[in-house]
Amino acid sequence: MAVARASSVHAFEALVKHGDSLPPAEHAVTSHISPLAGKLAPLSSLIDVAKLVTAYFETRPDPSVAAQRVAFGTSGHRGSAFDSSFNEWHVLAITQAICDYRRNHDISGPLFLGVDTHALSEPACASGLEVLAENGVTVMLAANDEYTPTPVISHAILSYNRGRKSGLADGIVITPSHNPPRDGGYKYNPPTGGPASQSITDWIEASANRYLEAKLQGVKRSLHAAALKAATTHRHDYLTAYVVDLDHVIDIGAIRNAGIRMGVDPLGGAGVHYWARIAEHYQLDLTVVSDVVDARFAFMTLDWDGQIRMDPSSIYAMQRLIDIKDRFQIAFACDTDHDRHGIVTPQGGLMPPNHYLSVAIDYLFRHRPQWGARAAIGKTVVSTQLIDRVAARLARRLYEVPVGFKWFSSGLLDGSLGFGGEESAGATFLRRDGSVWTTDKDGMIAALLSAEMTACTGHDPGELYADLANQLGSPVADRVQVTATAKQKTQLAALSSRDITVTDLAGEKIDRIIDRAPGDNAPIGGIKVSAAGGWFAARPSGTEDIYKIYAESFRGAPQLQQILKEAQATVDAVIARP
Repeated sequence: MAVARASSVHAFEALVKHGDSLPPAEHAVTSHISPLAGKLAPLSSLIDVAKLVTAYFETRPDPSVAAQRVAFGTSGHRGSAFDSSFNEWHVLAITQAICDYRRNHDISGPLFLGVDTHALSEPACASGLEVLAENGVTVMLAANDEYTPTPVISHAILSYNRGRKSGLADGIVITPSHNPPRDGGYKYNPPTGGPASQSITDWIEASANRYLEAKLQGVKRSLHAAALKAATTHRHDYLTAYVVDLDHVIDIGAIRNAGIRMGVDPLGGAGVHYWARIAEHYQLDLTVVSDVVDARFAFMTLDWDGQIRMDPSSIYAMQRLIDIKDRFQIAFACDTDHDRHGIVTPQGGLMPPNHYLSVAIDYLFRHRPQWGARAAIGKTVVSTQLIDRVAARLARRLYEVPVGFKWFSSGLLDGSLGFGGEESAGATFLRRDGSVWTTDKDGMIAALLSAEMTACTGHDPGELYADLANQLGSPVADRVQVTATAKQKTQLAALSSRDITVTDLAGEKIDRIIDRAPGDNAPIGGIKVSAAGGWFAARPSGTEDIYKIYAESFRGAPQLQQILKEAQATVDAVIARP
């Protein structure tokens, strides 16, 4: 099996040359880093936008081929027109399935529709609108055809639904997140405002595939010009509604009064025009380092494998901002749909996501007196165990769930969760008064929180993490990715705690083996094995032919490598069974 590693150990020498912080597991650094990593994309790596869009409209997917069917992963359906996995037929079928779902569940309010800056997003928006209009759905398009971040759609849904019991709104976000420029994505957010639950996406996926198999028979569709002029199609000022509400979730007055000097790189994403408005509206010292929008993302520095990814947790993709970090007291970036964050400090460089999540939680629960005593801390099973220690010190309940932000939505909505975060640099939290802000990840408030922390404590998040780690322990983390067949991925997803027969992990007695999340008892789609000083978790990827092993140790790098070695041996033995 081919193994790829996201390791601070293997990338150490390369990073020291740059003078930047070591990468965590989420940075997806491999043992074979492309010589182009961290450098501007050469012309040969850029997509031909015209060919991609042509393929979107002209290529017809074959539903008898698994890779060309509609498949909702942890966050919507994703694919590329070049691979016949994200084409107009997919969007038409998914949108009709969403219309059917709305009708069956009496969701009759407006549908908030947003797009990011990927090349396939605007064509997909046009296709989707044609179906929505013909089905009589009231659609809220962005004023002036502005790009719309994922959290802004969640914010709009919740703002509309506040105080309502019927006629509720929902939304669609057209984005493949930080995926390469060739990809497209389509997500549905129900009236709860966050990612749809498994039962909802299963229903939509099955319905959409039936439409594909029937060659779109039953799909209602109008001409695009008619859809734009339909009485049900409206314009909505998402940007203003979101920006003027920000001081209810972030102490922006503290940032302004402290004169915090900030820099932001939107990475050419959906929030590209939001940051200047935020700076103007709140009179902040906030510099937008680039407002370029280019569907080829030619301005990006390449990721670890030589691919273009707008990943704010990657030291390679973030090289442009890292190079100028000394100009700011705190700097940050967001991915293409602005639901993920990356925090850059002058001394430490790019913070590992788990480090920032830990200090953000510690700060928020000490500086939000209006949050109720029942507000818990939400984390995924593959996030750092340092969060567990922070929660214990704060005397707050820990709510641990499978990978995927959908597991946090209900708790954020009713206020039983004060914070929800995942290891892939995604998080959101309650308003300052303890009510819901968004139920989807919000990279913008996570970024602005770093400035609030700096203003209110006199220390940037990197410095705060050093102090936190000194008090509670300094973990080292790693991740490996292993190629796997569909059968092997299925075996791993079905793995039970009963299948693990080992009793020790890297010389320590195993004290917990789980195949269900402690917080909600939902299957984690794999296994997690924990001992006093470290843990590992193994799960199949929902989008690639690989499985992932996450590991963490509080005893240092040697124990971490031993955990990984034993973890891979354990998993390989299980999936090798006939």
